[in-house]
Amino acid sequence: MFIFGNFLNAFAKVLDIALNFFMWVIIIRALITWVNPDPYNPIVQFLTRVTEPILSPIRRLLPTYRIGLDLSPFIAILIIYFMREFLIRSLMEIATRF
Repeated sequence: MFIFGNFLNAFAKVLDIALNFFMWVIIIRALITWVNPDPYNPIVQFLTRVTEPILSPIRRLLPTYRIGLDLSPFIAILIIYFMREFLIRSLMEIATRF
């Protein structure tokens, strides 16, 4: 059973790194939107392609026309933080019990 525990611990760490990376990508995209980026820039295209599948459903649930501010990056970061605090810690706790 210790193999399953080691696998679960490694999976939790990799998931934590991926969530941390994705959080920073969302932050960078939010900061870049303040300076009117060139939409043909490969970095801007990468940031848009990676973050848009997560941010667009949040925008549909929380439209920006009511307050004039796009809060979808903030909501996405809160979701990622919740997942890191709850899911990752739970997986690591389960892994230590095996």
